[in-house]
Amino acid sequence: MAYQALYRVWRPQRFDDMIGQEVITRTLKNAITTNQISHAYLFAGPRGTGKTSAAKIFAKAINCHHQQDGEPCNECDTCKAITDGTLNDVIEIDAASNNGVEEIRDIRDKVKYAPTVADYKVYIIDEVHMLSTGAFNALLKTLEEPPANVIFILATTEPHKIPATIISRTQRFDFKRIAANDSYQRMIYILDQKKVTYDEQAIKVIAKAAEGGMRDALSILDQALSFGDNEITLDNALLVTGSVTHELLATYVQQVLSGDTKAALATLQSVLEAGKDAERFTEDVISYARDLLLYQQAPQLVEGAEMGSVSDDFQALAKKTPAQTMYAMINELNAIQQQMRFTTHPDVYLEILTIKLAEIGRQNGAAPVATAVPATPNAEAPSAPQPAAESSDVTELQHEIDQLRSAVKHLEQAPSTAKAAAAPAKPRVTKSAPAKEVNLAKIYPVLGSATREKLNQLQEVWPDLLNSLSITQRAVMKVSQPVAAANSGVIVAFDYSFLYQRATTDHELTDALENGLDRMIGTALPVVFVPKEDWPTIRKNYLTAHKAELQANSDTPAEPEKPAENPVVTKAEELFGKDIVNVKAD
Repeated sequence: MAYQALYRVWRPQRFDDMIGQEVITRTLKNAITTNQISHAYLFAGPRGTGKTSAAKIFAKAINCHHQQDGEPCNECDTCKAITDGTLNDVIEIDAASNNGVEEIRDIRDKVKYAPTVADYKVYIIDEVHMLSTGAFNALLKTLEEPPANVIFILATTEPHKIPATIISRTQRFDFKRIAANDSYQRMIYILDQKKVTYDEQAIKVIAKAAEGGMRDALSILDQALSFGDNEITLDNALLVTGSVTHELLATYVQQVLSGDTKAALATLQSVLEAGKDAERFTEDVISYARDLLLYQQAPQLVEGAEMGSVSDDFQALAKKTPAQTMYAMINELNAIQQQMRFTTHPDVYLEILTIKLAEIGRQNGAAPVATAVPATPNAEAPSAPQPAAESSDVTELQHEIDQLRSAVKHLEQAPSTAKAAAAPAKPRVTKSAPAKEVNLAKIYPVLGSATREKLNQLQEVWPDLLNSLSITQRAVMKVSQPVAAANSGVIVAFDYSFLYQRATTDHELTDALENGLDRMIGTALPVVFVPKEDWPTIRKNYLTAHKAELQANSDTPAEPEKPAENPVVTKAEELFGKDIVNVKAD
């Protein structure tokens, strides 16, 4: 027989074989035991966490006449046929390649026929989020009221792309990422069964590289076995995963934290010469920095993730590294990681990253060095002047703070003087920067045709739209709200500029918002982002710039008994509502 991959050979055949999904397996077993089986299920979660395996086990258990405590026997003809994929009553469909209306209509026509061999006819639709809108609509009625003895199991890695009308007609189970320790234990069990020699540290490297997917872990293990001729060593695991050793990673982080740019660049060069993947190296550094930060607050979390292997050097580094340094490092690492996705020269970005991280380390390490600058007559006791130097620094800073407070108080008491002094500095204020970043060419057409009714419609569906996003996307959009809307687009304002900058470069977020609007209001409106602090200025500039055009359009003469209406005010009220617009005399 031809060789089969490990993840196929060791695919779970019983609920008890599944790793890391105890809540889901227990619920499904109880439903089978008590005969409380629903007509439709939705299995959602990351790849390689057991969604399709759970669906096949469930199909076997409900059709097995010898099942015990909700578990299939795997010995009867029905169980074997489902395992081999030869039972006609259990139909697996890949929605990625069968996502049209015709395929779903075919299911709808055939679903009315009773099962031929099994008790239940089970449809397992994998990657169901790939179905088109028309296909979802064709599935809707059948999914809501299927014929007797028919069960639908939908599996997806992106549940936010599934219409709410479909989700509401199913029982949803969210599969979680598998903990590294659970993956480690499962791989140890498999290798012991295969009688393969292995290094435990190598298995830990593979478990962490799998990032919560059991199938990914077994695929990497399979590759390492092939590379090492049925022997798993640490070097082989590092080569296969593209990771670096924990010691080399610790050395690199210590060098950048101490501001030693030259040594850090040399370490980076040795990493690149060893053929390590640049993106993988960046992820390893981010993970290491995150572990340092977490260890300061919750050591047990890091010890659990590292499966008990936390070195003394790591503990010492975590104790002496300020949290602010780790925040700055993680932000820089994340920015470089985003840029590396679109480059063919990742080594250049890694070198720039190393220099920036070393600069962050130097800036945070400058304070203790500065305290040792004052000369001391007694060289044998260098620690004695340190408290005095720190005390003088604190006194000097306190004196500067007092001076600033008195200056602010003086300015508050003399506002006219403050205004006169601030007038020449006006051109220096960085208010013009957003004009370069905000795409006015997309904003002005929306303002030209925006209406209050359209904005009200958007504000009503906005909470539902945010709920349809992924957790990361929802976190970015949580501090935003629509401020203007038209049939040509919608303008969304962000409370914080850094989230606005992130949203403008996230094309997946924009696509998710426009697709969500298409599902909820029937139109995929283009979405334009603006910083909230700059929105009043943009709005005012638009009304001022188009004042002449608005006056020309308002050719209806005013009634004699009423004063002539200002077209700019009229347009503003049309855009934002009369309750928001406040007219003040010049």
